[in-house]
Amino acid sequence: MTDTVTTLRQRPAAVTLTPAAEARVADLMAKAPTDAIGVKLSTPRRGCSGLAYSVDYVIEETAFDEKIETPGGTFYIDGASVLYLIGSTMDWVEDDFTAGFVFENPNAKGACGCGESFMV
Repeated sequence: MTDTVTTLRQRPAAVTLTPAAEARVADLMAKAPTDAIGVKLSTPRRGCSGLAYSVDYVIEETAFDEKIETPGGTFYIDGASVLYLIGSTMDWVEDDFTAGFVFENPNAKGACGCGESFMV
């Protein structure tokens, strides 16, 4: 009889957060409502291209959400959005006029002119 050892490989996260995005998650969690357990990324249907990025506080875990532990807090990805986001990078960018999360999404086939929504 042969002993078989199964090694489970940890799968990479669907979204990679840059150090600036991780720092922003930490900042958000430092100011979060007391019942917030993390920050969640989802892609609701909205805008002229169909999907938009939305980042909100989350107060409870949902069964199919992906969970990423960052140094500043827990980051969740909506389970229904994961397929649209696989391989994406999330960054936090600030300049003199704007500040916000910026996404590099290899699954996006196009975006609206104003940059508020995308399509896959």
